Order: sequence, then C-alpha cells, then structure tokens
Amino acid sequence: MDRADFNEIYRCGNPPWDYGSADFNLAETVKQFAIRPCRVLDLGCGMGNNTIWLAQHGFEVTGFDLAEAAVERAQERTAAAGVECTLQAGDFLCDAIETAPFGFVFDRGCFHCIDRVEDRLVFAGHVAAILEEQGLWLSLIGNADGPEREIGPPRMTAREITEAVEPYFEILSMVAGVFGDHQECPPEAWICLMRRR
Repeated sequence: MDRADFNEIYRCGNPPWDYGSADFNLAETVKQFAIRPCRVLDLGCGMGNNTIWLAQHGFEVTGFDLAEAAVERAQERTAAAGVECTLQAGDFLCDAIETAPFGFVFDRGCFHCIDRVEDRLVFAGHVAAILEEQGLWLSLIGNADGPEREIGPPRMTAREITEAVEPYFEILSMVAGVFGDHQECPPEAWICLMRRR
C-alpha cells in the first residue's frame, strides 16, 4: 500500500490494526528490560495509542506516520489524553525527523511492511542512523511461523529479520508472541528488541 491507501483507510474509519489501546508487548518489554524514559520515536504511530502510553510513562515522544490522516487523528487522541508529544507526517526513508536522535525507537508493524530484501536493509540502516549510541529498537513483526490468515499483518521469518538488521543491530531478544488485539486469535508476532551496534 502507498500513502494514498493509508490515508484513505484512516479517513474512512478505524483500520483493523488499531484496537484503541497500546500494545501490551510495548509495556512488557519496557518493564522487562528496564528501558528508562528517554527521547523515543513511535514509528508508524497510527492514531497514537502507543504514543500516548509512552508519554504517560515519562518518555519524550515523537509520533511519526506516513499518513497525514493518521497524524491528524493522533493529534485528536493525544490532546484528549492530555499528553505532550510531537507528531509528524512523512516518509521515513526520505524525510528528516525533526527531533532525532532518539534513545529508543518503537514500531508496531512498520518494518514488516517492507517487502524487498534490499529495502529492509535500508530501513534498518535508517533506524540505526537516528538512534543514539547503544540506542534500542523494539519492532513488532508479523511471524511467518504461524498459520496463514486471510486478514492479518505481513509476515517475516526469523532469518529474514536477522539478515536485515544484523549489519546495524545486536539482537537482544526475539521471541514469538502475538500482537495486542481484541480478536479471539490475535495475529502471531515476533517481539524483537535490538541495540544499535
């Protein structure tokens, strides 16, 4: 999908990947690895659920999304929640992010949207470039080990992930789990925490 497709989805209603609250994997990882509040990028922030959670827990948050319509809705939600954050629409691979560098980058389903192997390397390199030394990247990625679904996130194998990120990142943890979701059987995910080399 391109920017126009994402804008249309956000303008027409709630996308299937937005279920109105922060993903529990974010909270569990922050607690388990004692990630201290710092400047953080919520990459592919959508309507701001994770942006809000991060801001409520002391992080200095920038929410960034390809779709202007998503950022507009995130502005409404963050204002209603009474949190301070920066929100920016743009193309991550082309546009500068005004508040970089970051100590922590979080993406819930952004990295797995990159289809081509060479583009995944470029994406991982861009994440590394906006991180401080020893900065962390938490990515929630559709897991190809699970059964195929008619509707669900793009899926990657553990090998595809490691080949894309290891030139730039040390993988601290990559565990199989599920996306935070209200479905009875939520989509399977890799919860992957990495540290910039």
